[in-house]
Amino acid sequence: MSEHIANLLTFLGEANTPFHAVDAMRRRLEAANFMKWQPGSPTESGKGYFYTRNDSSLIAFRAGAQSPIPQSLRLVGAHTDSPNLAVKPIPVKQRSGLVQLGVDVYGGALLNPWFDRDLSMAGRISFVDADGKMASALIDVQRPVAVIPSLAIHLDREANQNRSVNPQKDILPIVAMIDADSAFDFPAFLAAQYAAQYPGVGEIRVLDYEMSLYDTQAPALVGIDSRFIASARLDNLLSCYAGLAALIGSDGRHWNLLVCNDHEEVGSASAVGAQGPMLLDVIESLSGGGDDGRRLRAEALMLSVDNAHAVHPNFSDKHDDSHGPELNRGPVIKINRNQRYATSGEGAAMLKLLAERCEVPVQSFVMRSDLGCGSTIGPITASETGIATIDLGVPTLAMHSVRELAGADDIAHLHQLLTGFYNRVV
Repeated sequence: MSEHIANLLTFLGEANTPFHAVDAMRRRLEAANFMKWQPGSPTESGKGYFYTRNDSSLIAFRAGAQSPIPQSLRLVGAHTDSPNLAVKPIPVKQRSGLVQLGVDVYGGALLNPWFDRDLSMAGRISFVDADGKMASALIDVQRPVAVIPSLAIHLDREANQNRSVNPQKDILPIVAMIDADSAFDFPAFLAAQYAAQYPGVGEIRVLDYEMSLYDTQAPALVGIDSRFIASARLDNLLSCYAGLAALIGSDGRHWNLLVCNDHEEVGSASAVGAQGPMLLDVIESLSGGGDDGRRLRAEALMLSVDNAHAVHPNFSDKHDDSHGPELNRGPVIKINRNQRYATSGEGAAMLKLLAERCEVPVQSFVMRSDLGCGSTIGPITASETGIATIDLGVPTLAMHSVRELAGADDIAHLHQLLTGFYNRVV
């Protein structure tokens, strides 16, 4: 197993929520001597810096040898969030002798694969401590505490022919038996988890939380020849990891930036999403704003890296017959003339030349003309900032499932391409 594959699997196992993804990236940046930074703070040539908001979005950059204005800026963008089941504010339901939790579906989740999985939960809690001060902390239960059992085939004879999932009624996870002596107290459960995870900090009272369920099956190499990666949240933590590794490993001579936004799966319209001001605030701070800021954005170039749809061998007719990206055949240039992707012909040409010089194979994806096309942070970032943007991503199967599949070779392909982009191979 290559070092990049091993490191990616470790990262995926840590990053069970956007909060934990940002925390995992922060720790890796600090280990590489990147320093915490705020817009308006000074920078020093050759040094690395990072900035977070809401604990769920992160921007990291290296300061080049000169001002970024004449040198230009290279950006890689990705997103930290993935479709999941989020615990509701008043979640507890007690019936048939069992305790269940009400959940909201975050993003466009494929729901059927969530049944019959060993589920845990993680997220951020906000609480008041013994001194009356409000604070927040990340928690991760890290063991199976929930399950959503399927209805037996004997009670639903049509399940294999025509099964739909009602998100209000059908996907409530079971977490405990009803205790005859007391009702299940979910905030108290979170407080106990906090005490176990942070021993010696004293009692707290949980005021609110942002908790999500996740599958406890570990990320893994699969296949007879171990050529595939199976994991939750490959969309889009794979891109976050590749961008992070490329930034840390870049030669340090240029102004390079990585932006990993939250909330892409629900449209990016938030204070920390791609449609929010976070990236613009950083660029304005680095450039000094005004005409210099406009010049920097006009000359900058961004790769928006988000997973692409690999052709499924059982459903190959879902792809245009000339645009069916395959696993382990290289990153995919994503094109849509209606601007659901931001790639222009000039941008695609530049990326092809970059791939040639990096000795990386690339593929092209266009949606079938009779099917709607999804979108990503590329067009949003381009329209918000005016930065020329190219959309690409690693081909993936089972996108938005509880467990997705990508090609192991494509991790090296993507890392090599992003490193060459940062190091100005083209």
